[in-house]
Amino acid sequence: MRKLLVAGLALLAACSRAPEPPTAEVAAERSAEVTSAVEEQRARFAAAPAPTADNTAYQFVFDGLVAEHVPMTAFQGEVVLVVNTASRCGFTPQYAGLQEIYTEYHARGFEVLGVPANNFAGQEPGSAQEIQEFCTLNFGVTFPMAAKADVIGDEAHPFYRWARIEFGEAAVPQWNFHKILVGRDGRILAAFPSDVTPTSAEIRAAIEAALAA
Repeated sequence: MRKLLVAGLALLAACSRAPEPPTAEVAAERSAEVTSAVEEQRARFAAAPAPTADNTAYQFVFDGLVAEHVPMTAFQGEVVLVVNTASRCGFTPQYAGLQEIYTEYHARGFEVLGVPANNFAGQEPGSAQEIQEFCTLNFGVTFPMAAKADVIGDEAHPFYRWARIEFGEAAVPQWNFHKILVGRDGRILAAFPSDVTPTSAEIRAAIEAALAA
C-alpha cells in the first residue's frame, strides 16, 4: 500500500498536463462512435432486469454518466472489469488500455465499467458533462461509464462496500484505476492495483480465464 501511495504521489506532477488534443477528423470520428455506443447502452440498461436479491454484483445499480442508471443485471452472464477512473491522474492514460481490451474482448462477453471517483487527491473534479467530453475527445471511450461516485470510506457506493466484504482489502481502491474483475456468475474473481495496466499479461490472462469459465 505504501509503495502504491508513494508512486501515486510521484505522479501528481503529471496530473495537470492534459493529453494532446486529437485532430478535428479524429475528434469527429470518436464523437460519432461514442454517440452510437451510448444510444445502445441506454436501450440496454432501460431493458435490464430488476436487481437481484442474491449476494452477487447483480444486486447493485450505479447512477449513469450518460444513461439514467447502469444496472449490473445488464451484464448478467458476462465478465466485467470495474475500474475507478479519474481525468487528472498520472494513470489517466490507462483509459486507452481499457478501451483497447474492451474492443478486443467485448464480442466474447466482456464489459468494462468506468466509475469516476474524486477520492484520491481531487483528481476527478469535473461535472458529468466534463467527464464525458474528456473521455470522448481524448480516448474515444465507448465502454459504459457510471456517474461519479465514492469508492472508499463510509460513503462508498454499495458495490464497493460489498466488494470489500466479499473479497477483502484487495478489492479496496488505494488510488485511481484500481480494477475489480467480476465473473459470469456475478462474483469477484480478482482485483488489480492501479499500476497493473489494463493490457498487461496478468489482466489479459484473468479475462481469458473468466471468459472460458
